[in-house]
Amino acid sequence: MWKWTCLVSHLLLSATVSPLGRQQPPHPKRPFITFTGDQTEGNFNHLVVDERTGHIYLGAVNRIYKLSSDLKVLVTHQTGPDDDNPKCYPPRIVQTCNEPLTPTNNINKMLLIDYKENRLIACGSLYQGICKLLRLDDLFKLGEPFHKKEHYLSGVNESGSVFGVIVSYSNMDDKLFIATAVDGKPEYFPTISSRKLTKNSEADGMFAYVFHDEFVASMIKIPSDTFTIIPDFDIYYIYGFSSGNFVYFLTLQPEMISPPGSTTKEQVYTSKLVRLCKEDTAFNSYVEVPIGCEKNGVEYRLLQAAYLSKAGAILARSLGVGPEDDILFTVFSKGQKRKMKSLDESALCIFVLKEINDRIKDRLQSCYRGEGTLDLAWLKVKDIPCSSAVSLAFEHPHLTSSRSCRA
Repeated sequence: MWKWTCLVSHLLLSATVSPLGRQQPPHPKRPFITFTGDQTEGNFNHLVVDERTGHIYLGAVNRIYKLSSDLKVLVTHQTGPDDDNPKCYPPRIVQTCNEPLTPTNNINKMLLIDYKENRLIACGSLYQGICKLLRLDDLFKLGEPFHKKEHYLSGVNESGSVFGVIVSYSNMDDKLFIATAVDGKPEYFPTISSRKLTKNSEADGMFAYVFHDEFVASMIKIPSDTFTIIPDFDIYYIYGFSSGNFVYFLTLQPEMISPPGSTTKEQVYTSKLVRLCKEDTAFNSYVEVPIGCEKNGVEYRLLQAAYLSKAGAILARSLGVGPEDDILFTVFSKGQKRKMKSLDESALCIFVLKEINDRIKDRLQSCYRGEGTLDLAWLKVKDIPCSSAVSLAFEHPHLTSSRSCRA
């Protein structure tokens, strides 16, 4: 398997150093501004900030909040609870369900600002993951598509199970890339898909696949055979973003390995970066690579969080890049179990996005030469020799790379 620990440019640990070695005077203490939601509603799930107004939108259990920049409540929108059962597919709002219905909380699973249409996309756990489109000004419901299969985005009830990335256009409808865990139901939910984000919030084509015919669609589905080998297999999405011509997702994926000296395999988790071309409607440009970092011989392989930002003048000089270059900040923990044991075993690692793309390009070119393997655990749960990539591409078109998309 291609190890990518060599990609890291810098590894930042928790220690800090004052500029020029001088002791900095303490900053005067300022009171923290706080906001407390309805204690009966449980935890907050997601937060987004309107870059134009500074208004804050919180996705919580059964409620969406709009706050001012100083955390005053401006308006709220109730999203639940309602009678439901996670075994109802299609959900009972579409057809009668034979499963017993009980009052069920609506956990916010995705919260995105659609700046172009001045609306908030709020997706929850009720009814197999349907979404509301709310007006930013007053959280008035503009639409709630639910009558088609494409309207159910995710059946997983966990808050951090879905990630969305909006790709905007000036002369056509936007796209929404959705990445989600499937919770053992790959026949219902693709793990990654690109959807239409129509101007009309009540349009029939809202959330329809960008492309769909009898053989190919704008989606990746985990084959059902994968679950016979790893019954609880899933892909957990930690972060997503767009940059240049590509959309990226950072994931945790299980894989089976044989520990040294053991003849039996055990399940561990590997962090991987997934990249797709924005304009690739058939997902032929899909590629994924392991990502991690190391310091003094200690490996940090389990991704916990990530964020994309510009380098800025000071960091750019340190990294030898431009101030406007994209930098990926990541937090990894030691080990390869899904949950982090301790913050003492974590590290902040910085990746230059251009270097990531250069590495992907090198890896694709070497694979076309038949070197190495296609490490796609979700496809066959085993390494596939690159020499077989051409023949496999006809069976699984997601293994080829679109030459029309450039980094």
